[in-house]
Amino acid sequence: MIVITAPTGNIGRHLLSGLLESAPAAGEELRVIVRDPARLPDAARGRVEVVTGSHADAGVLDRAFEGADAVFWLVPPDSSLTPQDAYSGFTRPAAEALVAHRVGRVVGVSALGRGTPLAGRAGLVTASLAMDDLIADTGVAYRALANPSFFENLLEEIDSIREKGVFTDSADADRKAPFVAVADIAATAARLLLDRTWTGTGTASVPVLGPRDLSPDDVARILTEQLGRPVRYERQSLDEMYGALIGYGLNEAFVQGVVDMKRAKDEGLDAGVARTPDTASPTTFEQWCTRTLVPAVLS
Repeated sequence: MIVITAPTGNIGRHLLSGLLESAPAAGEELRVIVRDPARLPDAARGRVEVVTGSHADAGVLDRAFEGADAVFWLVPPDSSLTPQDAYSGFTRPAAEALVAHRVGRVVGVSALGRGTPLAGRAGLVTASLAMDDLIADTGVAYRALANPSFFENLLEEIDSIREKGVFTDSADADRKAPFVAVADIAATAARLLLDRTWTGTGTASVPVLGPRDLSPDDVARILTEQLGRPVRYERQSLDEMYGALIGYGLNEAFVQGVVDMKRAKDEGLDAGVARTPDTASPTTFEQWCTRTLVPAVLS
């Protein structure tokens, strides 16, 4: 039995789709934790066991982890909380349930940076790494998917790209960094969840780096080519970012966590892992743009 948290989210929906295709052939049953079962895809109906509720709820987890062999763990960051509460606080009931139900393996969504000098002052990433340690300390076999920024983050810039030909971030315009599609993260998670051979305690990171590093200027060039119209990058200062996020009414500690993460990334947080055949994922930015971003901009 594989338990999937957040099955309707950006990563979870790709994971659920992939496991619906491959899990039956592997003899694996699927169970999902979801607040609103109506949001599950039609393909899942009658094929997965549904536990309704939040995976922050100890009672929900108690039902969901009963008889589970493996769990996919994803924390939806809550900008109303501090980073520590949003990650470790959310995960603590799950850690207790993993022990109580003797779950064998967990695959979690985390971030790059473990073992680097920047890891202790990287805001949300620091909180995510602490969450990994909390899970690993239960004694479960744990694999943390160590991810860079997502292609899908650009979907938040759709209106600006469409109306102004501009996207913004805080990174230096020519700083190259890894960049990944969420579908590739889901594919890596599916492979690990279906593989019953890996064991071992402690936090083991599994980097998912995308096929090549890209700078914001690279992204602007590719968007210009894909859309057939000029697109440029505007760098936003960290102070401007902080002020804008505070203006939305977010928790101040969470906003500081975002800013600290962005600062660490611009100082090279994501650059500590080599791209190899094992860490490179297949979807190129151009492919993702053709399938996802261009239709969204033109809609």
